[in-house]
Amino acid sequence: MTTSTRGAARVPAVLVLEDGRIFRGRAYGAVGETFGEAVFSTGMTGYQETLTDPSYDRQIVVATAPQIGNTGWNDEDDESGRIWVSGYVVRDPARVPSNWRAKRSLDDELERQGVVGIRGIDTRALTRHLRERGSMRAGIFSGEAIARESELLARVQAQPPMKGASLYEEVATHEAYVVPAIGEKKFTVAAIDLGIKGMTPHRMAERGIEVHVLPATATADEIYAVGPDGVFFSNGPGDPATADGPVALMSAVLERKTPLFGICFGNQILGRALGFGTYKLKYGHRGINQPVQDRTTGKVEVTAHNHGFAVDAPLDRVSDTRFGRAEVSHVCLNDNVVEGLQLLDQPAFSVQYHPEAAAGPHDAAYLFDRFVSLMEGQRA
Repeated sequence: MTTSTRGAARVPAVLVLEDGRIFRGRAYGAVGETFGEAVFSTGMTGYQETLTDPSYDRQIVVATAPQIGNTGWNDEDDESGRIWVSGYVVRDPARVPSNWRAKRSLDDELERQGVVGIRGIDTRALTRHLRERGSMRAGIFSGEAIARESELLARVQAQPPMKGASLYEEVATHEAYVVPAIGEKKFTVAAIDLGIKGMTPHRMAERGIEVHVLPATATADEIYAVGPDGVFFSNGPGDPATADGPVALMSAVLERKTPLFGICFGNQILGRALGFGTYKLKYGHRGINQPVQDRTTGKVEVTAHNHGFAVDAPLDRVSDTRFGRAEVSHVCLNDNVVEGLQLLDQPAFSVQYHPEAAAGPHDAAYLFDRFVSLMEGQRA
């Protein structure tokens, strides 16, 4: 529940964590109340892309960078049609945006879309708390929504946890649409929308791919009706353990040996289709400065991440699966979390991070070229 109120910066606000920790500040954006999983993002730039990423559905995002909003809000950088975060937590928001592309301020956009936030708290202390205790349920309350601490805590603790949450259908398109190739059309790709970011089909279109974006509930018949040279499974929110439908759909694609590429949630879906488990990370990877090694080349990349779950696959050996041999292709150098999978006997691979990387970095853009190479090889 939100109430849009001018002058929110003077309205008191509190952030309540499910373990009883409370942070007091002032309202930022809309005034009211909101609930979600409190997570932190380490990106120093790209807050507009973060806020509009569907993978952040039902999450309260804590910005670790102390100053947020300096470049305002423009009409070009959204990754989807709306802000998806449940709430936003910042320390020192810009008083006046300064960028030639800005159309309005960040707090005005948060207020316009009814996103409840809080400003002026010690985000460093909050981030350290989440690193030590793990991501957890939280609530932001401002203005008339503020009540006794015990009452607010009880309301936070009554919220459903992220583990076990099935969210991808909440954020996916309900109608298929086409992103045309830029320049000469070379390939057709069916992209399953589990929470797709707008930059992803654009990166494929730049490579001459006509992208047919299909709903998460699409069938194998609907995929192959577009005559795809390849199939793509997107990023998305929630617990991959709940995604039985997408796992079955990917299995059908793998059975036909169609070139396949998955990103983030798509990586977890591939993991499940291959028979691996998934698990919830303590506090996840979110930001645009995560080091990942491509084990197929030895190259280390700085990459963009947004995931709270990971695939449980062996790092030290090739695994036998129902679709042939599989191996871990990428690994996070901070904590050895699986960041990519590939099949060795057919054209299929995935990564846990975001090679489309708006607003950057672009170290992993080659993965779209790798997908093109798989389709070229299959066509040949």
